[in-house]
Amino acid sequence: MRSLARLWRRSIQARVVTSTIVLSTLVITLTGWALLRDVASGLADSRRSAAVSEARSGFDYAQSQLDAAVETDAATQSQALTQMVDSLTRSRGAKRTYELVLEGPLLTDDGQVPIRSSAAIEPGSLPDDLADTVRSSAGTYWRYSDLALLGAATSDPSVVVGSQVRAPGSGDTYALFYLFSLEDQQATLDLVRRALLLGGFAMVLMVGGVAWLVSRQVLDPVRLARRIAERYASGNLEQRMHVRGEDDIARLSTSFNQMAASLQSQIRRLENLSRLQQRFVSDVSHELRTPLTTVQMASEVLYASRERLDPQAARSAELLKVELDRFESLLSDLLDLSRFDAGAARLELDTIDLAQIARQAADDPLVARSGVTVRLVGADRPAIVEADIRRIDRIVRNLLANAVKYSGSDVIEIEVAQNTDSASFAVRDFGVGLSGDENLRVFDRFWRADPARAQGGTGLGLAISREDAALHGGTLQAWGRPGRGSEFILTIPKPEGSSKNPPLVSVFA
Repeated sequence: MRSLARLWRRSIQARVVTSTIVLSTLVITLTGWALLRDVASGLADSRRSAAVSEARSGFDYAQSQLDAAVETDAATQSQALTQMVDSLTRSRGAKRTYELVLEGPLLTDDGQVPIRSSAAIEPGSLPDDLADTVRSSAGTYWRYSDLALLGAATSDPSVVVGSQVRAPGSGDTYALFYLFSLEDQQATLDLVRRALLLGGFAMVLMVGGVAWLVSRQVLDPVRLARRIAERYASGNLEQRMHVRGEDDIARLSTSFNQMAASLQSQIRRLENLSRLQQRFVSDVSHELRTPLTTVQMASEVLYASRERLDPQAARSAELLKVELDRFESLLSDLLDLSRFDAGAARLELDTIDLAQIARQAADDPLVARSGVTVRLVGADRPAIVEADIRRIDRIVRNLLANAVKYSGSDVIEIEVAQNTDSASFAVRDFGVGLSGDENLRVFDRFWRADPARAQGGTGLGLAISREDAALHGGTLQAWGRPGRGSEFILTIPKPEGSSKNPPLVSVFA
């Protein structure tokens, strides 16, 4: 059942063919039912008309036989009536299509009405309302009923026609009933029904086959386009659709190929531009290393002798030293980013404990100099992961520096949590916080939240930290609310463990 539901959701051809078969079945069923009803009504009406006409002839014959009888004795009259019934049933040859029932005389002293019939007929074969009508009034009446003989396993539909006949000699009234079998008409109707069922089933199969062929002609090019689009997504941009003819599908294939060629050209142009950009950044960073080293050495000489310089020159030497250090850090960050962009960054994995790193971060000299209070949460239980210790330390330093320098918070909370699949390291402050847009842009390169945070740094620390986290197969997320602080959560996959503690979820989420 689940596979059928999946096929229904994913296959347009299955839905088209199934819908066509269902609708065709409904239309053919309704049409067949209307035709079968008309045929049944026509057969019944034709047989009823013939039966009423034949019964009237029989009623006239029976009345003429009674009119010709001059005997008034009950026994003699009973024998004459029996002979009349026999003569009526013998007059139609060996194959009789009806049965006779004669009731009478209707008015007797003891209330018992004698009944004569041409066969052993079940009492229910004679409709009660028809019998009452014929007994009470003159005229010819008919009803549909089921004709069943005693001992027979089945019953046949029939038309029952009844009328009164009178015996002039005795003045008695009799009720004569003809029961005409509709067996032939029922057989004809069964034959028509079987023909309609077989024809309808064949028609549904043919319509389903036509729908399958037509939908396949339309959907095969679409499926081919889907497979080629999947190859494009995997990086194979050389695939093209085959163009046959000049119809709509052919024009669609042509447009698809033109779009693919345009996309291939644009992607190649962007790849070349990206490679040139990466090469430019890498080349500039490397080329700047040598002059930067020379200038750095000269600045250190000036910085070391600043006490012998006049105040203005000494201040210039200090600023030169600070900016050169910042420039060197920027070059190092740019080199790291160029490695990430080129896919050349590699990990040197080792087993480390995030809880131990959290405890070391609480004793960092940067935190001690800033006078910020650090609270540790969950750092008393080991949280073992396989990671590059150099990159993890860089992430932690960036998060701590961001919280200490730019949050304006007097308290920083470092929390460690874990489960069987991963371990998390979070740094939370209670300062200025982040707005909704800043939560998304805080990891952008060279982006700064506001002028209060535009002092110092390169603007690349968080971007590099996120790349380091992704290189480990983990994530680095930021959450925050204005005035309530911000939180940065590093999550790294871990080896199999048994800890049941949940990973960190931000209080701002």
